[in-house]
Amino acid sequence: MSALEAALAKLRGRVREVFAASENDVVLREEHAKILGKKGELASIMAMMRQVPPKERAAVGAQVNLLREEIEATFSERLTRLARARREEELRQRPFDLTLPGRLSGGRGHLHPITQVTDELIGIFRDLGFAAVDGRDIELEENNFTKLAFPPDHPATDMQDSFWVRAGTLLRTHTSNVQVREMTRPDVKLPLAVVSAGRVYRRDDDITHSPMFHQIEGFLIDERVSMAELKGVLTAFAERLYGPKARIRFRPSYFPFVEPGAEADVGCVFCLKSDGTSAGCRVCKYTGWIEILGCGMIHPEVFRQCGLDGEKYSGFAFGMGIERVAMLRYGIPNIRTMFENDPRFLADF
Repeated sequence: MSALEAALAKLRGRVREVFAASENDVVLREEHAKILGKKGELASIMAMMRQVPPKERAAVGAQVNLLREEIEATFSERLTRLARARREEELRQRPFDLTLPGRLSGGRGHLHPITQVTDELIGIFRDLGFAAVDGRDIELEENNFTKLAFPPDHPATDMQDSFWVRAGTLLRTHTSNVQVREMTRPDVKLPLAVVSAGRVYRRDDDITHSPMFHQIEGFLIDERVSMAELKGVLTAFAERLYGPKARIRFRPSYFPFVEPGAEADVGCVFCLKSDGTSAGCRVCKYTGWIEILGCGMIHPEVFRQCGLDGEKYSGFAFGMGIERVAMLRYGIPNIRTMFENDPRFLADF
């Protein structure tokens, strides 16, 4: 027992000296491990416990625990002193000259590809005579569904498809709410030609869908507007966006707020051949076409809900996902890539 007590006393005597000699926290932590680690000095001393008589082991164990607490306290004190000394040294250093111009290591920042495409789309429609208007992300149910002629049991009104803030209020599922708000303004003056872009929200998530994405919506209202004007506007839009040789086709489709309705497709850019046709690939499901927007003539019920004369006025509306346009424009196969903030991807734009 005398040998074990002597070893404890020797270790107690040299701990403060060893810690005090440590010039930085790295060396200090190494010394701490040498003393209290699994194979440290204290562990070696504890191996001598087998030589202590059973009746005296409790007293010796108490001495060992007391020494361990003293070592930890000395270590913490020295660690605090080193941190304080390091901070004081930093404060004594010459301060930064904040008047110097900034140095750019990675080049200047730039707009996100979604923002670039949005600005380009709005610019195209402005050139075609449309006025750009902003909308609300949080919308009333009547503006998002009811006044757009959605029947009460339409799947889009289901809780599984929409993010509801509270009863009667939700995160808009499309930018068509701007159409309703513009048509119901007290000072509305016809004809109207409006385009609006912004975020929309739906419960959907895969390689071509995201719970939050961006849409651009446009509509035109005047007397004697026909499907011919709609096709002319969208064909001009496609040619300005994808080039004069862009292929576009219209297919009959159903949307609650238009009649008749259609979907517009453009030739797939992922499998585009030199002759301007598309061979077919996984992205376009081997059809050679990719849907970019839905469109149609504004439904008479929408005019009625918004207080406009559907017998006198007619109009068309269209809406498209901006991410889908960007994917086609830049050949991006996965929509998630545009929301991951990977600098290697963003640097390409």
